[in-house]
Amino acid sequence: MLFHSSLRKELARSFGATLVVLSTVVMTMTLIRTVGEASRGTFNPTDVLIVMGYTVLSDMPTILSMSLFIAILSVLTRMFKDSEMVIWFGSGQGMVSLVKPLLRFAWPILVIIFVLAFFILPWAFGRIEDLRDKFEKRGDIARIQPGQFQESANGDRVFFIETNEAGMQAGNNVFMATNEQGKQTVTSARSGHIEVIGPDKFLVLQTGQRLEKLHGKPDLTVSVFEHYGARVGADDASARTYVPSSSLSSLELLQSPNLNHQAELSWRIGLVLTAINFIVIGIAASGMNPRVGTAGNLGFAFLIFVIYFNMLVLGKNWIESGQVPFARFLIVLHGGALVLSVLWLIKRNNNWALRRPGRTPAATPGAAP
Repeated sequence: MLFHSSLRKELARSFGATLVVLSTVVMTMTLIRTVGEASRGTFNPTDVLIVMGYTVLSDMPTILSMSLFIAILSVLTRMFKDSEMVIWFGSGQGMVSLVKPLLRFAWPILVIIFVLAFFILPWAFGRIEDLRDKFEKRGDIARIQPGQFQESANGDRVFFIETNEAGMQAGNNVFMATNEQGKQTVTSARSGHIEVIGPDKFLVLQTGQRLEKLHGKPDLTVSVFEHYGARVGADDASARTYVPSSSLSSLELLQSPNLNHQAELSWRIGLVLTAINFIVIGIAASGMNPRVGTAGNLGFAFLIFVIYFNMLVLGKNWIESGQVPFARFLIVLHGGALVLSVLWLIKRNNNWALRRPGRTPAATPGAAP
């Protein structure tokens, strides 16, 4: 019990340190990617931190799995290096007996991964889609940015304002091009401001000119005005129509098991099964090679992690396209990984060695013939 307690304490310290490092790296990468998407008009720039938080939250099952895998592998490798495993083996215990204390340490993490994968992940993706949809449906006035050409929500107007003042309620050097109701218009004015008349918003322009051309006719009408009002579109408060499978709850995926929903469900199930398999793989892969050092095991762990999760992504695409059945993929990938890791662990536990057929062990010097 003392050995189990010290092992769990060291695992907790290693897991916590790894989790902090990986979370920081993922947050930095996500922030850079989210800022790039906001600059392209995908999100509201003021929502960058919110979107980053939801994205990192959706990545937490993967981060927790990798942190658990690295913690198990690094702690057991350190114990091999410092010959602490000799005491463990000398007490009549083998590597298989490490499964029980490691499961006692890892079961809360597995529960968190399960909750994140099946409940929090779709909620986070849904909030991201809501923010994206809300930004796409913003009104014409909200779209206007000084010094930039901006298109309206329905694509029939283009606005430009050189400078603005009073919180976007007034501006100078206004340009507006429209293509609606069978005619094209180009309007420019020295200044303009927003007025609310009844339930509608109007852009009131002062001192400008308006060019109008009907479709199919060569005539061009030019008019000069002192005041001109144009109704501008308001924010669209309608509900989101596009619902990706990643934002659906697990119960909804089970109730309508089409290919897209099965692919998403395989990803969520795979996140949990991968974390369980990583516990066995971490025990089987632990060890110490003096010629390579601890960096060799960590590099090997990263390689296994990348291959495993790439297979999850490929499997999701295969199920979505109908190339691989849902149940067969789960059994072959996760069941196969579990069987291979258990066989690997049993081989190391029993110290089995592969020999070529017909080869006899070398005789011990001084032994009787």
